[in-house]
Formats: sequence, structure tokens, C-alpha cells
Amino acid sequence: MTYSVSPIGFVRSCFKEKFAIPRQPQLAPAARGVLELVAPFDQGDAVQGLEQVSHVWLLFLFHQALEEKPRLKVRPPRLGGNKSMGVFATRATHRPNGIGQSVVKLDKVEANRLFISGIDLLDGTPILDIKPYVPYADIIADATNSIASAAPQLIAVQWTDASLQQAHTHAQRLGEPLVELIEQCLAQDPRPAYQTPAPEREYGAQFWDLDVRWHYPTPEQIRVLEVILANA
Repeated sequence: MTYSVSPIGFVRSCFKEKFAIPRQPQLAPAARGVLELVAPFDQGDAVQGLEQVSHVWLLFLFHQALEEKPRLKVRPPRLGGNKSMGVFATRATHRPNGIGQSVVKLDKVEANRLFISGIDLLDGTPILDIKPYVPYADIIADATNSIASAAPQLIAVQWTDASLQQAHTHAQRLGEPLVELIEQCLAQDPRPAYQTPAPEREYGAQFWDLDVRWHYPTPEQIRVLEVILANA
């Protein structure tokens, strides 16, 4: 038996590529985006009442990780990418039906779009459904997960003088908390856990319309090198 679903909207996100997206929502509060609703959900009726809600669950498609053959086991980044586990014991992007879920902060509600933050969603992500976060039901005080018992340990993020000035300039242009966004995302240490980066190796990712490049002076430290317009 098969079912078909259709997106109710698409996310316009600060994340233009998968690399450096936080591996869970709420780890980067400065990560913002807009959920643009499509017909017939863009007339206002479907979101009436959401202004009373602080957070929502988004059900979405991992549209760049869809696979014809389902995986029974995956190698989650949380375990360094070297240990395999059953797919249902993880939140890996390789899902049997490509479905993900995220709880995000709802900053503003308009008839045809929702302004959201704390996101971990790639630009263009199709949204399948929106459900209000209900604290008394969704918070389980004695819940446990020994695989991921605490948030990832953060890595120190430093800047060159030039890159910090670039970031401030583009933040003003974009009207976005760009410095905070870059620091919060890079502090999660986006490199694969099995890599030991050499100081001369540079990494990069795109945030909004910017290319951000950094390196690791030591394995426990990131230094941002430049923040420039993409394809400049």
C-alpha cells in the first residue's frame, strides 16, 4: 500500500547547503528562515490561532537525501560516522520515507508565511505539515536516550579582524544576526568526527548569500578567515 503527500509550503532558509547545518533544531537560535505556504493554505484560515503558539513542529522531506532503496542501518554523525545502528534508533537523514521533524520557534505569523528560528532546515525544504508544540504533552521529564544524552560539546570559535568586520557589514545589509549565526553553527564543529584537520586546510559553507571560510589552528579551535559574497 502506498500513499502520496504534497507540500503545504517551502522553507526559505539561511542554510544554502547541507554542510554546517546544526544536526538538531534549537542548537543555533540565530538560524532563521521563512516558511512560505502554498495554495490553498496561504489564505490565512489555516494559520488562524498560531499567534498564540511559541513553537511548532514541522514535518518535512529530506529532499536532497531521498533514496529508492531504504537503509536498515546507518552511521550517525553523533557516533563519529564509524559505528552503524538501526535507522529507527537515529535521526539520520536517510529515512525510509525521507520524512524529518523539527521543533522551531515561531517568531511571527502572517497569512501566507511563518517566520521561524532555531531551524536546522535546508533552503527549499518541502514542509508536509505544521503542528503546535504543546508543552504539557511534548515535555517528558523522565525521558532518556543514552545514545545522545547531552548536547554536543562546543568548540571555540575565533575570528580574524578582517572576517569579523566583513560579518558585521553583511549582517547590517541582511538585517540578520550573522555573527551569532556563524558562531553558533561552527561551534557545533561541522567537520566529520573522523577527520583530524590540519591547520592549513580550509573549510567553507554558505549562509544566506555568503561564503564563510574557516580553518582549525588546533583540532579544538576554529578561526573564521573570511565572509564574502558567494561567487564574488
